[in-house]
Amino acid sequence: MDYKISIYLSLGAFILVFIVDYFLINKKKLEIIKNKGVTKKGKKKKIKNIGELDYLIAKFKLDFKKIDTDKAIICITLINSFIISIVSFIIMIIPFKMMWQMLIAFVLLFCLIYSLYELYGRYLKKKQMKKD
Repeated sequence: MDYKISIYLSLGAFILVFIVDYFLINKKKLEIIKNKGVTKKGKKKKIKNIGELDYLIAKFKLDFKKIDTDKAIICITLINSFIISIVSFIIMIIPFKMMWQMLIAFVLLFCLIYSLYELYGRYLKKKQMKKD
């Protein structure tokens, strides 16, 4: 596939994933968490957790109260969007058969998830230590 088309498709995937993940998924969950389970209409809802944030809190022993959740949600959404767009870009430019592309995508996906969340978790840990 042509590099220009791959770049445009990856950029489009980045923007689309960011919008969907931030506004339709994480933003609603964050509102419910901040309002302790009460929606804007006054209805009681079960509090849904944000999996990535829970993972970072558990792995790096962070204090949820000291984390700026709005900034954390934006960073998590950017990380997710970046991972999906990079994997899709690399898969589109390699000229292998579909089976090899899926295998490479799978390995690349897990490597990026682990490395980027590890970096972000260490960043949050350092930031929290400076506040203490």
